[in-house]
Amino acid sequence: MSKREDYEARTEALLAPIVEEAGVEVYDVEYVREGSDWYLRVSIDKEGGVYISDCEKVNRALSEVLDREDFIPDSYILEVSSPGLGRTLKKDKHLAKSIGEKVEIRLFKPADGCKEFAGVLKDFDQERITIEEEDGTRSFDRAAIALIRLAFDF
Repeated sequence: MSKREDYEARTEALLAPIVEEAGVEVYDVEYVREGSDWYLRVSIDKEGGVYISDCEKVNRALSEVLDREDFIPDSYILEVSSPGLGRTLKKDKHLAKSIGEKVEIRLFKPADGCKEFAGVLKDFDQERITIEEEDGTRSFDRAAIALIRLAFDF
């Protein structure tokens, strides 16, 4: 397990009682470097949407626990937020909740001359993701997908 994966897993474990108390769920945890700064990003979600007060409550409680546990030696910025409308679908649990929703898929390499596709998420397994487009069904190898996220229209 890499340093990043270890920090994310330990943070997610520490979050369990905090999110239960706050009435939200952990959507994602990521530890990333952007420029010279490290970020520990926590996305939370709940039915009906996340409010700023939910983020504040989780941030304060998590910050206290992280200070006490002190397992991340780097300086980092803690961010707690909603995953947003165009949320990235990284995990199987995200995909499962999004069956029947419109998604956007971006591929690493073009398929049929195109790198971006949109359609309704129909199915997925360990190997493939299937969407329904206006002109039919299309499946993609998961390894070929650079990004899959919920589509949203204004």
